[in-house]
Amino acid sequence: MKLLPVIGLEIHVQLKTRSKMFCSCSNGGENEPPNTTICPICTGQPGVLPVINEEALRLGLKAALALGCRIPDRAKFDRKNYFYPDLPKGYQISEYDLPIAIQGSLEVDAPGKDANRPRFTAGIIRAHLEEDAAKLIHAEVSGPKDAHGVSVVDFNRAGTPLLEIVTEPDFHSPAEAKAFLTELRVIMRTIGVSDAEMEKGHLRVDANISLRRLNDDGTAIDKIFNPKVEIKNLNSFRSVERSLEFEIKRQEKLYRTNTPPATDETRGFNDARGETELQRGKESAKDYRYFPEPDLPALDLVEIREKITLPELPAARRERLVTEYQISGADARILVEEPKAADYFESVISELRAWLEAQPESEGSREEIWEENRARLSRLTLGWLVSKLWGMMAERHITMKNLKIDPENFAEFITLIHTAKINSSAAQIILSDMLDLGKDPSQIMEDRSLGQINDTDTIAPIVERLIRENPKLAEDYRAGRTQLIKVFLGLLMKATEGRADPRVAEELLKLHLDH
Repeated sequence: MKLLPVIGLEIHVQLKTRSKMFCSCSNGGENEPPNTTICPICTGQPGVLPVINEEALRLGLKAALALGCRIPDRAKFDRKNYFYPDLPKGYQISEYDLPIAIQGSLEVDAPGKDANRPRFTAGIIRAHLEEDAAKLIHAEVSGPKDAHGVSVVDFNRAGTPLLEIVTEPDFHSPAEAKAFLTELRVIMRTIGVSDAEMEKGHLRVDANISLRRLNDDGTAIDKIFNPKVEIKNLNSFRSVERSLEFEIKRQEKLYRTNTPPATDETRGFNDARGETELQRGKESAKDYRYFPEPDLPALDLVEIREKITLPELPAARRERLVTEYQISGADARILVEEPKAADYFESVISELRAWLEAQPESEGSREEIWEENRARLSRLTLGWLVSKLWGMMAERHITMKNLKIDPENFAEFITLIHTAKINSSAAQIILSDMLDLGKDPSQIMEDRSLGQINDTDTIAPIVERLIRENPKLAEDYRAGRTQLIKVFLGLLMKATEGRADPRVAEELLKLHLDH
């Protein structure tokens, strides 16, 4: 008997609106002192009336279309009744039987040995709008006699607009679930629906998992889904993977000992111990006693869905970047992971192409000139952007949003390297100054005398001096130890503070040593 993991995901995406779902309070409460971005509506005071946030509706529909969902003509809000200390009204305004989106799908690449399939399609059952609950904060405090735990509530998050996305149980490994979530996060960022930062709670995951028994030939023994475990409130990709890996092993052990799960249950993940822990039995729809929200009208989606437009989605952009700039699929994936980085890269390449075509010595049509140079310039740009600039930015805690180097200056920086006006060491110094000061790279090169020396009239006297000062090395070289050219080259680079063009320097050294 084989056991196949069957995994479905419920993802809560915090929408990037200025105000909350049903009131005008700021949606930026995570950056404000506790309980300061609140009002009678989001704290559930008697007699208040909610009003639908039109921007949240538009963003929700935009996300749904990006996931290939069908947008029905009509949707409505409902009351989902349950009692937790972080739910001020005692119910949540959500959507039950008429959500804003249904029947979608997303094709996902899942590279790596841990995924069951390198590429698969995940079905989307539905996507619906709802409001978030408040935030419980648990802490240890010291009293007069002893330390004890205390819980407090921050209502800043209450009423934050969420889009809940519910998938089909189409994942068969933790790696596949992670791959889907990674792609979903990139999509949300690309279309501007959410920052989707898991560490800030913008994207939270509930993972449902059961095991299905298979015969040795792969056919199913179980014709229906077995009881499942819902792992609540996972807030990192690592937690999703680790909790699912633990739960698969735990459930496999139950099946092997002939005590398989008998009922659905809800478990939490203890990150420190790497284990799931039982919390309660799993609620069903009837436990929530849904009924239509009497204070909100039904939504007519016909007109608004026609006005929704989408930018180029991540999968299409990755494919285009590979074709258009002749970079690798892995490099394209790195760029598209952060949409602003991909935009920056393409802007730099556009500046480089314009510079290249404007060079007086260029021969051929514009297309021919670009075709001849695009692969090298693209790889050069990508290498300095990803390997060097991003590393410096991380050290300084700089993001793409507050980067001082505009695409035009970065393109000029790349041209200095491309035309051998600076070497790699000088380039790193210049790039660091550009990052800190936002100055023009050519100006930094001149101010700090970092330009590469490639004229023979300047290098030749230094070559002659080094040969005079090292007669034994010169004699050994002429006797056949030609590898000593590297020693002379090192001395020359030291004498010029690394500014001599290595190719010109080596040619001059050979010329003078051979005579």
